Order: sequence, then structure tokens, then C-alpha cells
Amino acid sequence: MTSRPRRPIMALFDVIGQRWTLRIMWELHSHAPLTFRELQQRCGGLSSSVLSGRLDVLREVRLATATPAGYQLTGQGESLTTHLLPLSRWSEQWVAELDAG
Repeated sequence: MTSRPRRPIMALFDVIGQRWTLRIMWELHSHAPLTFRELQQRCGGLSSSVLSGRLDVLREVRLATATPAGYQLTGQGESLTTHLLPLSRWSEQWVAELDAG
């Protein structure tokens, strides 16, 4: 993330809008640190190169950190996922209504 848009929300969407980024954050949310391999397994079909790249970006913007025990969200990363939980609940209701016709 070399330049910052004038609107911080756009910078956030640029980061979390990358494929797999939210999944990685959900897997790290409220867990003990996960090793690279554990995180890759939890994300299913995620290649090691994509995981490495997404973790690099998350660390660069200080949403995740690497510790000797593995990767984990920072305080900001945990705060963000907590703020996204209502959106997740909303989306579940939305999809249920779509499925109901």
C-alpha cells in the first residue's frame, strides 16, 4: 500500500477487498497465533504464494503481525473484525431472504 487515498474507507476496501484477505482475517480472529501451515490449512485451497502476499499486506497496514508462535491479528485487526461481525450477520439474513424468493 504505497499511496493513501483521500478517503480512508477506500484504503480499507482496497486492502480487505483482495481475494482471501477477509478469510485470513476471520481465521485469525480470536484465535491463538496460527502458524503459516495452520492458516493455510484453515483457508482450504489457498496457495502459499497468495497467503504470503496477503499476510505481507496485512502486516504492512498493521492489521496482523508475525510472532514466534505464528500469525495473529493486531488490536486494530481484532477491532476491524469485531466491527465487521454485524455486516456478516446482515449478509446471512440477506442471503436467506434471497433464497426464500
